[in-house]
Amino acid sequence: MLYLYLDKNQIKLLYLKKTLLGQFESAFYEKKHQVDLLDKEHVNNTDVLASAIKEAITSLSPSQVKDKEVCLILPQKAFYYVRAEVPKDIAPSAVTPFIKDKARANIPTDIDNCLFDYYIQENEKEKQIIFYAISKDVLKKYHEAFSLINLQITALVPESLAYFKLFEKTLRKDKKEYILYANLDVDRITGYLYDSYGPLDAERTIETAIKETTNIEKILKQEAVKNEEKGKKINRLILSGDNSESVRQDTFTKQVGIWTNPLKKIIPEFYQDYLKLLVSNQTTPIQFLKYDVCIGAFIFSLENKNFSFFKKRAGDVLKKTTFSRPQVKLPLKEISLFVGSFALSFVVLLGLSKLNMSPLSFLGNNQTIVTVTPSPLPVSPSPTFTPTPAIARAEVKVKVLNGSGIAGKANDVKDALKAKGYEEILTGNADNFEYTTTEIQVKKSTPNLGNAVKNDLADNVASPTITTLEESSTADVIVIVAKDFK
Repeated sequence: MLYLYLDKNQIKLLYLKKTLLGQFESAFYEKKHQVDLLDKEHVNNTDVLASAIKEAITSLSPSQVKDKEVCLILPQKAFYYVRAEVPKDIAPSAVTPFIKDKARANIPTDIDNCLFDYYIQENEKEKQIIFYAISKDVLKKYHEAFSLINLQITALVPESLAYFKLFEKTLRKDKKEYILYANLDVDRITGYLYDSYGPLDAERTIETAIKETTNIEKILKQEAVKNEEKGKKINRLILSGDNSESVRQDTFTKQVGIWTNPLKKIIPEFYQDYLKLLVSNQTTPIQFLKYDVCIGAFIFSLENKNFSFFKKRAGDVLKKTTFSRPQVKLPLKEISLFVGSFALSFVVLLGLSKLNMSPLSFLGNNQTIVTVTPSPLPVSPSPTFTPTPAIARAEVKVKVLNGSGIAGKANDVKDALKAKGYEEILTGNADNFEYTTTEIQVKKSTPNLGNAVKNDLADNVASPTITTLEESSTADVIVIVAKDFK
């Protein structure tokens, strides 16, 4: 998949190719052009944009990039944005009509001329819907530019959501706080204001050009004062971008007046599992702070697979095809003969029953009626049960793979199994982080092992599934930890 970010005159490209081991080979590219690629988030010139994208892909390596599917990342301003609180007890079938009514009241265009989607964030007290829509006419220009170089846009992610995914795991839904995500680029500062549920504004909260002599701390401090006057006191500042690499957290916090949390410290602590998935095939390692928006879109696509501007909705019903039933002529002559013979037989049997006569009496007095006595069925012996053999847990080779997307879950399972007597345990990441049900894989030759592991983890997971593991596997059992593991 190609994760392509476009801004006014900038391209950032991250190419990820999945390997057999479940990791992703990565290649990346970034450039600022002299001409504007976008004009107010719309395509400025399809030919120029296509040429710039082709240059980016060619720079990665022509023989390397075979994937034609693109996840396009655009600034928030390219979308219509609505955020609304909905009743906690709203029926699932009523959510889409509710948000469409909100959109019609808040965006300056007909919702039917847009592609849209939304996602829901909630806690015990509150449910928020984050809604995005993009004009079909605007998106058509992007499709035209990409089709010129034989690429297809299969996913679309707003820039603000990509950034949100990079620090979402640090948030507590039950804690009310405002977070400013600031990207310190070479020549400008851009950023969005968030709370625990997601983006708060329809556009970038901050977008300021800077020079070498610019006091970045002063600009951010002014932004904090401006938001506090609006009743939104910023509790945390997250810094990303090339120029954030050398920022000292303590001095920056003091000068800006906002507790500063650099992204370079968040990622290793909360997103280590995702970093392990990315393997650079270039001479330099991937620069996380420069390509944050592309990596955020990658994480978003893994964790929010149901979010799509291109999915079919209830109103998009395919034209029904009508079928005519063949005319079948009934055989009237045969039916008449059947009905007649049935009626005659009924009358004869009825007459005989009234005369107290058996139909067998017409066979004559010399006929013998043979009575057949059925032979008794053979009785099967009672089944014998073989007791389940004991499991030598210390000798079982276990592999625990984290498929939950929650850092540290594999180690939690490892500790639980060690407490039960297992000793040979390896940990790692699953092929993705979207597992909802914990899976226990065992070989057909050791079926009892699956039930033993299931029972040993019963305190942490209620209903794991047991599936078949290949006999050639070096592990005796593989546990894929899902979101249901407590």
